[in-house]
Amino acid sequence: MAQIINDISRTFNEYLLIPGLTTKKCFPDNVSLKTPLVKYKKGQAPEIELNTPFVSAIMQSVSGSKMAIELARNGGLSFIFGSQPIDQQAEMVRKVKKFKAGFVISDANLTPDHTLSDVIKLKEKTGFSTIGITDDGSSNGKLLGIVTGRDYRPSRDSLDKKIKDFMTPFSKLITGNFGTTLSEANDIIWNNKLNALPIIDEEQKLKYFVFRKDYDSHKEYPNELLDSQKSLIVGAGINTRDYMERVPMLVDAGVDALCIDSSDGFSEYQQETIKYVREKYGDSVKIGAGNVVDKEGFLYLAEAGADFIKVGIGGGSICITREQKGIGRGQATSLIEVAQARDEYFDKTGIYIPICSDGGIVQDYHMVLALAMGADFIMMGRYFARFDESPTKKLIINGNYVKEYWGEGSNRARNWQRYDMGGSSSLKFEEGVDSYVPYAGKLKDNLDITLGKIKSTMCSCGETSIPDLKEKAKITLVSSTSIIEGGAHDVILKETKN
Repeated sequence: MAQIINDISRTFNEYLLIPGLTTKKCFPDNVSLKTPLVKYKKGQAPEIELNTPFVSAIMQSVSGSKMAIELARNGGLSFIFGSQPIDQQAEMVRKVKKFKAGFVISDANLTPDHTLSDVIKLKEKTGFSTIGITDDGSSNGKLLGIVTGRDYRPSRDSLDKKIKDFMTPFSKLITGNFGTTLSEANDIIWNNKLNALPIIDEEQKLKYFVFRKDYDSHKEYPNELLDSQKSLIVGAGINTRDYMERVPMLVDAGVDALCIDSSDGFSEYQQETIKYVREKYGDSVKIGAGNVVDKEGFLYLAEAGADFIKVGIGGGSICITREQKGIGRGQATSLIEVAQARDEYFDKTGIYIPICSDGGIVQDYHMVLALAMGADFIMMGRYFARFDESPTKKLIINGNYVKEYWGEGSNRARNWQRYDMGGSSSLKFEEGVDSYVPYAGKLKDNLDITLGKIKSTMCSCGETSIPDLKEKAKITLVSSTSIIEGGAHDVILKETKN
């Protein structure tokens, strides 16, 4: 008969943190959320550290270039989804690496022969009121003019009116030269009372816009995650099928870390993928693996050479792997066992391999529980899918704003590579659903609130760093009745007006 493990498979909802002594040093501004992304030897520093212990999930509906830029500016990391053509994924990586704070690549562009109707449609689609008019309608074509809301009146102008007849032509534009610093660009904006400054190269090709409204925001990113060249750090997801073609293109694009994207990482396919990276690039290319849920799976990937290991099967909000296959384990139980294996491996070998908790996060305090249980950082999909920066559409459903959110194992994603077990290249059945999540606004605004909660909770535990939290936090199991006790109860709640 099968080996029976009698330990109960538990979730984060079944635990609470017990307060520790809050000393005078325990205040939120004194809390450090720095954490290693990749493995390192005892006594040495990791080559990549996160300033915020969050990474965004390797999903079409979560991690595009916009998410990668904004999350890196806030100290975390995105793994750009791999269920797309290799050249498109590499271009997303390249876009993040080329990003300069304050210098915005134009995502709203048309040609002089487009019409006012096209302008209005583009504005509705993107939300951008400043449109670059280039010779080919691309973001880096030859700049011929710009259009803003002050150049037309929809109520009076014909929708068929050509852009060339109402745009501000290049001859009347004040521009900055490619290579201009942000400080110099802002001086030009202020001295000339501009709202936007186009930055062009020697061939008059549009490179960036610098906006007046962004001036103050540039000072709001003290935790930016940067490489030695002051470029943002970005990751990318790969699979175990086309890695020999995908990895070199991603490396050429400048990717900082790779992660094998799979619902089940305890696999010879992942071992072979890691081996390929090590033989071709040595330790210069960082690659994570997973997902696993126990000690045996962790040790297999550790010995294979993984730089970090993801933990969790079936705990995601849109994942139905457990329902479809009966495979998985409660996220808390998985994390506790793998963290213990990680620590034992460190004591034995002197090599510390960070682990990533992937799935099972519902409440913000679950993030602190995950860190206290041993996670070095946390991967989330639903949390990030709600924000402006995710790649999906914002819709109105039943009077409420939502964003689309679908799993990589859904037919919509058709990411058969992630769930591949060999054989024909098709998605045989779904392991994820297609859904909506409540729209929440900008990433930074929400992340600041979440990080504030995490820091406050850590202070209540008496700790000001993630390593100290792991070592000294106290956690207790809760009963079903104590969960009820923890919420509002035995009162009549007042109705709140929006």
